[in-house]
Amino acid sequence: MIVIGSGPSGRRAAVQAAKLGKSVLVVEKGRRVGGVSVHTGTIPSKTLRETVLNLSGWRERGFYGRAYRVKQDIGADDLIVRLRKTLDHEVEVLEHQFNRNAVKTANGEARFVGPHEIEVVAENGETRIFHAAHVLIACGTRPFRPDYVPFDGTSVFDSDEIIELPQLPRSLAVIGAGVIGVEYATIFSALDVSVTLIEPRDSFLDFIDKELIDEFMHELRDRNMRLRFGAAVTSIEAKEGGGVTTTLADGRVVASEMLLFAAGRVGATDRLNLGAVGIATDHRGRIVVDPKTLQTSAPHIYAAGDVIGFPSLASTSMEQGRLAACHAFGLAPPPPPEFFPYGIYSVPEISTVGMTEEEVRKREIPYECGIARFRETSRGHIMGLNTGMMKMIFSTRSRRLLGVHIVGEGATELIHIGQAVLNLKGTIDYFIENTFNYPTLAEAYKIAGLDAWNRMARG
Repeated sequence: MIVIGSGPSGRRAAVQAAKLGKSVLVVEKGRRVGGVSVHTGTIPSKTLRETVLNLSGWRERGFYGRAYRVKQDIGADDLIVRLRKTLDHEVEVLEHQFNRNAVKTANGEARFVGPHEIEVVAENGETRIFHAAHVLIACGTRPFRPDYVPFDGTSVFDSDEIIELPQLPRSLAVIGAGVIGVEYATIFSALDVSVTLIEPRDSFLDFIDKELIDEFMHELRDRNMRLRFGAAVTSIEAKEGGGVTTTLADGRVVASEMLLFAAGRVGATDRLNLGAVGIATDHRGRIVVDPKTLQTSAPHIYAAGDVIGFPSLASTSMEQGRLAACHAFGLAPPPPPEFFPYGIYSVPEISTVGMTEEEVRKREIPYECGIARFRETSRGHIMGLNTGMMKMIFSTRSRRLLGVHIVGEGATELIHIGQAVLNLKGTIDYFIENTFNYPTLAEAYKIAGLDAWNRMARG
């Protein structure tokens, strides 16, 4: 098997195929393995977030006040030191994993020259052709860069460039309130940068429970983050002396020192020569696959990860890669669990699993919700948390858990308890009868469970 790309889906597919005793070659056009996930996406943004929360003292401000800081003057260098250390470690682990499983790697850009032939062009221009029974396209995505945005790498950035920021701005405009835009907007806001989040639509993160989004927006406004929704961007002008002026369709003007354009990503498929194998892409360069097998329109060619679109999570991409490798070599893995969690590493974190309240109502399932506020827990009080909530949805008919939605500190870790109960078809009784460590934030499950039970019992 030839795997094009070494991000989460490519790496997992390569190792899975190797463990099945197959010969595997991973083609990576970057200088080091890891793909977008390791070098510009998942790992860097989460490392940046952790560094910001640590150095700014954000987590302790509930106790010591908004002016509290661990390091008084935080510069771009402070953020990059930890970033590079983390990335080096990630690459080392991946290289070791490939070596241990006898996965070969080739450095260069891949393109199809026939159904089973891949041409790899190295940086020095050297060309080699490799043959394989199966190919997995796991080339990922790159930022969408429209012509009207004056990207310059000094004041106007895309989401790949922002991690190499030359210096911290005093003000930042972020265009695009998708997952990436929201994460970076809130990370910089935690550094006390004045942030304006711009989104042409009236709403954002529509796949998240609306009550959770309302809570999240309240917290953003509470820390003076400006939200400009419902108006498209008509022009962006980078001034010679520094600074960026963004004009919106409703006549409003946003002036900022720097601008991050994070309105979508496109599949990095344009140089793969997919026409040679009869594979088409959509307007965003994404490939359509059979969701069960991950096969493209050419049955021996598979695609996985961000290049096939939603949900574009590192966690689901890994499973897609494994599934593709198993299917290619005739192994039928067990079906994936029904529910998997979403994690948004904003400040505060958002994590969700199962149905939202809107979905439950649409399906006309009789239900009840339970709410727990982190400040109600002893652990939350010890941590100085003034915000954060957990919402649980139960069927009043079967008593089964239908969804868990969390906004606040540790949400992406806490969600897995709800995920386990959901996939094991558990009921409200588990949360009421179970004993949780005390004091912990996980105790919120019991509080929310009892809250829902009280309402159900009264009903």
